[in-house]
Amino acid sequence: MNKFFILALLAIGVSCSSKTETKVKVIEPQVQPRVMGELKIAYYNSDSLKTGFTYLKNEEAIVTKQQAAFEKEVQKRTKAYQAFIMQSNENLKKGLLSENEQMQLQQKAQQMESSLMQYQQQEGARLEKLTVTKLEAISKKIESFGKDFSKANQIDVLLIHGPG
Repeated sequence: MNKFFILALLAIGVSCSSKTETKVKVIEPQVQPRVMGELKIAYYNSDSLKTGFTYLKNEEAIVTKQQAAFEKEVQKRTKAYQAFIMQSNENLKKGLLSENEQMQLQQKAQQMESSLMQYQQQEGARLEKLTVTKLEAISKKIESFGKDFSKANQIDVLLIHGPG
C-alpha cells in the first residue's frame, strides 16, 4: 500500500516540479486505502520524498552547495588570519618591528578577526534563512500535493510515516 502512495505522490511531485505550470496528473490507486468506519485512511513514507521528489533534491543541492562555499570561505579567511598572526609573531620575536608597526599589526589582526566573525554571523544567518525558506516551500508543496491526491481519491486522512 505504501509503495502506491509513494509513487502517486512522486508522480504528482515530478509533474509539478518544473518551473512552468502544468496540470497535475492524478493517478488512480491500485491498492485501496484502509477504510475504518466511514473514514478512508492512507499514508506514505517520508524517506521516499528525498529519493523521488526532484524539487526537494534540487533545493537541497542548492543549500548544500552554498553551505560548502560558506565553509570553504571561512576556512580560507581563518587560514589567512592565522598565517598573519604567525608571521607577525615571528617578526616580533626577531625584533624586526617598531612599536608603531606592532600597534598597526595588532590593529590589523583585530580587524581581520572582526571581519571573520562578522562574515560568519551574517552569512550563517543568511544561509539559515534560506534553508528555512526552502523547507517551508517544500512543506507547502508536499501539503498541496497531499491535499490534491486525497481529494482526487476520496481519502479522508493522509498520514506521513517516518521522520519529519
